[in-house]
Amino acid sequence: MADDAVTYAIREVLSVIPAGCTWLLPISDPDGEIADFEIAAASGSGDDIYRRGTDRVASRLSELYPSIVGGSLWRLYLAVLRTGEPGEISEFRYEEKRAGVVPRSVFDVTVHRVLGGLLVWWQRLDEDRRRIERTEQLGNLGWAEYDLITGESQWSAGMYRLFERDPGLGPMTRLEQAAAIDPDDRGLAESAWLTMESGGVSDVTVRFRVGSTVKHTRILSDVVSDAEGAPLKVHAVVQDVTAREQTRGAIERLSDQLRTRELTALAEHRLAAQLQQMIQPVPAAPLALPGLEVMVGYLPAESAVRVGGDWYHAQELADGRTVLAVGDVAGHGLAAANSMAHLRFALIAWLAIGIDDPALLLKHLNRLSGRLRVTGTAVIAVYDPGSRALTWARAGHASPLLARAGTAMPLEPPAGLLLGADDESSYQVLTPCLSSGDLLLLYTDGLVERRVPGTPSLLTDVMATLGAASAAPGEVALASLAGRLNRPSPDDDTCTVAVRVL
Repeated sequence: MADDAVTYAIREVLSVIPAGCTWLLPISDPDGEIADFEIAAASGSGDDIYRRGTDRVASRLSELYPSIVGGSLWRLYLAVLRTGEPGEISEFRYEEKRAGVVPRSVFDVTVHRVLGGLLVWWQRLDEDRRRIERTEQLGNLGWAEYDLITGESQWSAGMYRLFERDPGLGPMTRLEQAAAIDPDDRGLAESAWLTMESGGVSDVTVRFRVGSTVKHTRILSDVVSDAEGAPLKVHAVVQDVTAREQTRGAIERLSDQLRTRELTALAEHRLAAQLQQMIQPVPAAPLALPGLEVMVGYLPAESAVRVGGDWYHAQELADGRTVLAVGDVAGHGLAAANSMAHLRFALIAWLAIGIDDPALLLKHLNRLSGRLRVTGTAVIAVYDPGSRALTWARAGHASPLLARAGTAMPLEPPAGLLLGADDESSYQVLTPCLSSGDLLLLYTDGLVERRVPGTPSLLTDVMATLGAASAAPGEVALASLAGRLNRPSPDDDTCTVAVRVL
């Protein structure tokens, strides 16, 4: 047994050592054989698996760790004590079946004979390894170390997973790694070496052929050099970023596709808008027609990729009457603009040969829509300035709004299916009479409808605006409407024909 002064000194020293360390003194039986060991001193920060530190002092090993008695570590203690030669056990496994304790722990243990006892150093491995393994799994990571002097490599478990390599084969050689690199990325590998040789940290993403697949690996590496600057080792952390790169590639391809579609749609929009302007130019000032002042408005949809098939017509007939019309072909883009052109020019042609009955004109437009395989809506009206009678018919379209003395209401609607629904459709005609100062508004649905769910119709607001304009002096009535009705819809073109009865 060591004397009290020595024991006190060793306890003082070990209590401040930041590592797992104990000083064991042998306990002999009556026959002089070593029967046990007493913990005479213990480090203050190196708790055992039971979270015990210096409070183990004066306890016996057989009491604290009964399962090690007679085992490999116990035999090592006896051998070191007998021979005086230091000994060690790598990856010593300690098992425990007690609740609240990790059942299996792994340690590296080193034993030296010191002052009649054993100085035991131990380092726990299982917890650090578990943290590293979970970190590598979570981040698809691995680390590697290459000794430039000996040519030896070390790989973590994550590296073997990343490269799908049997750990029994050991790390890949530099030649194997070079052969696995995608030929187009070998220049990156050379660039990485140049960066490290200049003392920098290399960060490159390189493609590797792993089996039948290609993996994108991000490699962060640097060189450890000696005092004279000669390189000794290469340390590298490798991450599998295949999913990220594939996602990035997919996003870039999608962006290219969207950009192409956007440019195509924009070109289509511009072409359709030019076509509409050629087909039905919008007059900048009100038109003077027999007994009427007519103001036409046309606003394309705010969305650059949606051009509709809205159309209008206002024309004086040979007998002094005036024909007014608006329509809307279903759909958007060039197809809708093309169909709109067919219907509007057909209407103009039939008017030119004397067909001016609104019901008959709608019947012809309906059959033409069937041949074109399109559907749409329309309102056609003929105004007689002598009698102020408005003869009108509709095909599924909203009724014109009539405003008089400050109040606006829709005209009573005649029956009539939308264009293109049934080749044999017929159309009812109604003939209300207008008065001097009346305002009449023919419009397409872009003026009052919004496609956002829950958005109410704007018809009430439009009627209030029209009614207020009808109460204004005659000369400024249409002018006051211009700014209020020209409100573009996000989704549909808007066509308006506002009429003041003179």
